[in-house]
Amino acid sequence: MTNQQFNPVSARKGNYSSNRKFGNSGKSFIRKNEKIRSKVVRVIGSDGQQLGIMQVVEAISIARSEGLDLVEISPNVNPPICKILDFGKYKYNEKKNKNSSKQAATKIKEVKLHVAIELNDYNTKMRHAIEFLEHGNKLKLSLMFRGRELTHPELGFELIKRFIRDIKPYGTQDCEPKLFGKIISLTLSPCVKKGSKSEGEVKQQSGTSIKILDASELLKLK
Repeated sequence: MTNQQFNPVSARKGNYSSNRKFGNSGKSFIRKNEKIRSKVVRVIGSDGQQLGIMQVVEAISIARSEGLDLVEISPNVNPPICKILDFGKYKYNEKKNKNSSKQAATKIKEVKLHVAIELNDYNTKMRHAIEFLEHGNKLKLSLMFRGRELTHPELGFELIKRFIRDIKPYGTQDCEPKLFGKIISLTLSPCVKKGSKSEGEVKQQSGTSIKILDASELLKLK
């Protein structure tokens, strides 16, 4: 048996098979009425009742007599399943369900803090948190204690509460901060309002109000 070689001339003429799909850029295409290719279809009436298998022409006639469309809802079965419905309303509901699914799939972004955080680092964390919330993401705020820092949990709670106050124009906390092992955490939801408060104002507020521990103060924790 000889091996067949790829012939570019034959390929250009369409003399080869391929699983590649052309048209619509891979987007799903819903067929309705005369666009339905099968001559025989299984029909579901506008009231949800099974009307049985019939010629597609007959099914279209029934749909139009009700002022509706015949829409192919399951094209990959034999015969294809079609339903009599209002196509405009059907597309609207599909789009609405798709948008609802996107909202349900909201991402959770995390910002991590430490008791011994420096001012510049604090402001950087604040900027990132604002960006996450402005893009509609939930924010997980967590603070991990290192070594003997855990003997002073009030310092961690103070820092967390300050961060919450500074970011208040952009996010609201879903719950009170809680300590789990060595980590204080909570989540915030976006409440972005354009022009409510500039990022520079938040940076200035955080820089003047937050107490940042220096090396000498950290030694007292050890």
